[in-house]
Amino acid sequence: MGAPLTPPSQLDSAEQAYLSRLGERVRGWRFDQGVTRKALAVASGVSERYLAQLEAGHGNISVLLLRKVAHAMQVPVEDLARENGEAPAELALLTRFAAALPPDKVAAAHRLLQAQFGSPRKRRIALLGLRGAGKSSLGTRLAESLGVPFVELDREVEREAGSDLGAVFSIYGQDAYRRFERRALERVLRQHDRAVIATGGSLVTDQDNYDLLRERCYCVWLKASPEEHMSRVISQGDMRPFKGRSAALDEIRRLLADRDRLYARADAALDTSGKAVRHSLTQLRNLVSKEEK
Repeated sequence: MGAPLTPPSQLDSAEQAYLSRLGERVRGWRFDQGVTRKALAVASGVSERYLAQLEAGHGNISVLLLRKVAHAMQVPVEDLARENGEAPAELALLTRFAAALPPDKVAAAHRLLQAQFGSPRKRRIALLGLRGAGKSSLGTRLAESLGVPFVELDREVEREAGSDLGAVFSIYGQDAYRRFERRALERVLRQHDRAVIATGGSLVTDQDNYDLLRERCYCVWLKASPEEHMSRVISQGDMRPFKGRSAALDEIRRLLADRDRLYARADAALDTSGKAVRHSLTQLRNLVSKEEK
């Protein structure tokens, strides 16, 4: 069946943002489960057209009305929509306590809970650095030696978007790319308790995504000199990050200088300049083994 939708022009920015997040969650679930929109429409009895509009952020007015009732009651909307009875009182108190924290304290509280009750961070190794630092070459070998999956986050972003990275930026823009990156990272973390993850070079510039990565993974910054970055990118036959720039080496230097303090927030750093892959891999294994002890 279908359902009346709310014209976007009648919504305030908070309501539209809420419906957009709701749509992203539905789409993200379908992607994770490998379920087509048509199959979900059949299973739910909701029209495929309505699901498409819901995923686009144009949800049913009833969703917003329920949210308004919850706000008036000063309870989370999920408490009203829960199907499986009351949640433990402690969980409700914990949720309300966390919701009242200043934004800069929420990440710290999450890290404390993760450290005390979550899976060990060291089970996931995240490799940071600009293109040409050795993330893919070292990452694949490290994952093989550890017997864990190797994940290139850029490829997962492309899966989320259904397009290659170039199209993502040109069609959707930087903000949308960050949303795809967030969804891809959250999915990878859900799916893999152990893994080696090669991140995109710019992930560190997004504070939320970088904080999540650092909370859930042991992060290693793979460093290299600007000249080394340049020569490796050229040898790979891929000048994508610097395409159309007449001073590519200067651009690499600028990026490294701009991001140095961000990369330095990683748990460890490894300089791969002038080193054979085998040598760098041994050093990387030593870093990881030291963390596991």
